[in-house]
Amino acid sequence: MRLATIRTEDGTRAVRLEGDRLVDLGRPDLGALLAEADWELAASADEGRTFAAAGADFAPVVPSPSKVVCVGHNYTNHIQEMGRELPAYPTLFPKFADTLIGANDPLVKPPETDRLDWEVELAVVIGRQVRRASTAEAEAAIAGFTVMNDVSVRDWQFRTIEWTQGKIWDSTTPVGPYLVTPDELPGGVRPRLNVRTLVDGVVMQDDDTATLLFDPVALVEYVSTVITLRPGDLIATGTPAGVGQARDPQVFLQPGSTVSAVVEGIGACTNVVVEASL
Repeated sequence: MRLATIRTEDGTRAVRLEGDRLVDLGRPDLGALLAEADWELAASADEGRTFAAAGADFAPVVPSPSKVVCVGHNYTNHIQEMGRELPAYPTLFPKFADTLIGANDPLVKPPETDRLDWEVELAVVIGRQVRRASTAEAEAAIAGFTVMNDVSVRDWQFRTIEWTQGKIWDSTTPVGPYLVTPDELPGGVRPRLNVRTLVDGVVMQDDDTATLLFDPVALVEYVSTVITLRPGDLIATGTPAGVGQARDPQVFLQPGSTVSAVVEGIGACTNVVVEASL
């Protein structure tokens, strides 16, 4: 299944893609749907009004997750380009719901930075509450996958040895457009998918999720050991080589740029960078 949250004149709605139509699932968003024990059954329902998929206004796939956990240094080539050693454990940092925007929303460049960078990521969407998950429990907890662009404010990120302040800027993280369930992806809960970023049509990142150091199941096991994962929570699995910070010369997003974070089989977040209105 391909599920999404869209904005309508009546507010946001959880929908399922059927051909060129989006079927209303009777819930205000995917977070509300995933909170139900039988969400898979509800998501398969045939009843409900429909909307045209073309031109749909996508909200963040889960608008208000209880947590967004991001993983740094999870592709070997990106670790090497940033001058780091391969980690023994996942490198974790948080995001918050206020950072999220829809898959095609304008990306507002904070006026405080000239180092706005891109990071395409496969993101895990949790569909079942889990704590200290076994491998089997972690597999069962994965509702599906979506696309995230972990847009980073690099000058603020590297002000200290801790990254969070460069990762949590308001309304800078596109996520969506669809949650795709594992049965539709090669590799299932350990999908093997091309990930890439294009800036103004030029490919900047290009890799495969099969090269992740810590795969989605391992990440659910690890993160759930630390904190309870709840339906609708997101885990961003990391980004490959090709970020602007690591280029020579360095390249960063500017107003007027179009940045597309693409994950094969899921879709793309395509956003135009705009100046902030102060």
